[in-house]
Amino acid sequence: MCVDEGDGVTGVRVLGREDGPERGRDDAGGGVPGFLDAAELGVQPGRRATLVQFSSAFCQPCRATRRILAEVAGMVEGVAHVEIDAEERLDLVRALGIEKTPTVLVLDAAGRIVRRAAGMPRKVDVIAALGAAV
Repeated sequence: MCVDEGDGVTGVRVLGREDGPERGRDDAGGGVPGFLDAAELGVQPGRRATLVQFSSAFCQPCRATRRILAEVAGMVEGVAHVEIDAEERLDLVRALGIEKTPTVLVLDAAGRIVRRAAGMPRKVDVIAALGAAV
């Protein structure tokens, strides 16, 4: 599931609101959740926004992504960084259509997914994506 970024070039794909999983939750299991709450995250989300990172154990870009997201979360008040082990949360990975790690979701204060990126993001892109959430 890991994307190898050996040459330093990232294949980041950022999806806008119209492209991301925006539909409401379908408890019958047929829909893609458009919201994540504390129960699904395993921790309390950020007051203003949450950066959710799906990672896997041996993923090198995941480690760099962790540092970038933690740094951005530390810079912006009310923003939390939550890392989810994709292998331990296959139910959530499948429901959200996560195909590779790292994948980053940006949630607004209500837990709505407002941005999605696959691959290691640049710090400036993460900061810009937060603009849609806060």
